[in-house]
Amino acid sequence: MASENPTASEYIQHHLQNLTFGQHPDGSWGIAHGAAEAAEMGFWAIHLDTMGFSIALGVLFLWLFRSAAKKAHAGVPTGIQNFVELMVEFVDGSVKETFHGKSKVIAPLALTIFVWVFLMNTMDLIPVDFLPALAGLMGIEYMKVVPTTDMNATLGMAFSVFALIIYYSIKVKGVGGFIGELTLQPFGKWMIPFNLLLEGVGLIAKPISLALRLFGNLYAGELIFILIAILPFWVQWALSVPWAIFHILVIVLQAFIFMMLTIVYLSMAHEEH
Repeated sequence: MASENPTASEYIQHHLQNLTFGQHPDGSWGIAHGAAEAAEMGFWAIHLDTMGFSIALGVLFLWLFRSAAKKAHAGVPTGIQNFVELMVEFVDGSVKETFHGKSKVIAPLALTIFVWVFLMNTMDLIPVDFLPALAGLMGIEYMKVVPTTDMNATLGMAFSVFALIIYYSIKVKGVGGFIGELTLQPFGKWMIPFNLLLEGVGLIAKPISLALRLFGNLYAGELIFILIAILPFWVQWALSVPWAIFHILVIVLQAFIFMMLTIVYLSMAHEEH
């Protein structure tokens, strides 16, 4: 950090600041040195820590599941194969119970969402000062390690799901059927503007609720870990361990909710009204 003995406010702000790369007001490109510079970079700035950790965890997911698939055998599964088979069976069961259409995409998508979001959420269990301190030794001023505490990441995933909702709604129902679904219900053709307002708000609320739910829960959990880290050392252990144990439930639950809502929304998109 810039200060050797930061105040509590400086410490919190430092740990909540992303490593941001973008264009400075003078036209040069580089890393932002503080929240003010990051804000000046505008919309096209990139959070390098969020991108780096999310991509790395995605690669880890692919490597683990590919390794398990290559080593799979008909005998009693052990180690990583047992874990992968458990995840696949769990997600497959969830899809079969919830998704009412026919698609080869939904189950792999649901598996990817659940495991990837779970891995990103799990980064919240790493001690808050560990990776930022390592980054500081390499001259990196900021390092936010939980991708799902970045609104850009959760909105990016949510809008990707939203794009699939629109795509499958039009593919299954046709353009006319999709527009009719937005304009002719629930009150019939005589109240098309009111119907469009109600259905439009409901449609737009899907990605927003997906993103905000995941972001809000993980951001709150991270903030509590940071607040605990400000306390005296003996108090930290008394509070951080119980909170970490409870937070494991939040980590798994939020990954599950994101996956299930994705399945539900895509199932609704496949249903002809």
